[in-house]
Amino acid sequence: MGWLPIPKGKGEKLLTSDVNTCVSNAKLVELAYNVLEEIKEGDYKELAKYVHPEYGVVFSPYATINLVTNKCFTAAQVENFPQDGNKYVWGLFDGSGEPIEMTPVEYFARFVMDKDFTQAEQLGIDKIIRSGNALENIDEVFPNARYVDFHFEGSPENTGLDWGSLRLGFEDYKGELRLTIILHSEWTI
Repeated sequence: MGWLPIPKGKGEKLLTSDVNTCVSNAKLVELAYNVLEEIKEGDYKELAKYVHPEYGVVFSPYATINLVTNKCFTAAQVENFPQDGNKYVWGLFDGSGEPIEMTPVEYFARFVMDKDFTQAEQLGIDKIIRSGNALENIDEVFPNARYVDFHFEGSPENTGLDWGSLRLGFEDYKGELRLTIILHSEWTI
């Protein structure tokens, strides 16, 4: 597939001749933006409605997905995130190897909406915009998923090392795409 530059004006539609803008891609992008808006608003009750009823949703703090160490939550658990004061181990911090021990709300602040991805500069449809040195394995771990990569390029003052992506992945459930992966990607050591 490809990537789209995101228009800066409010209310503008995504249009490009470089990407296959078939109906399935348009529906995928619309779904991903709907999920992203619920995340931005912190509306976990609405977010839970998108979660895959059988698989739940996996959270990966970095590009390498590990189904043993990454957390997976059901829709009911996602809906309860605002009241959930439990600290979970979501994986290991890059560099230090220390456990990422956070409440769901803390995790979302650091590893989901650390940037306002609703304003992403680029959009990848079933395509990773940028990789660091971490293994990119979304296609291997979720071979049946369709995903959208919301991406920000890094700033010149940080020599581009502050780039970031949020990938939302969906799998079919009775003819509808349902959320199965929320993956955060950034520069890693």
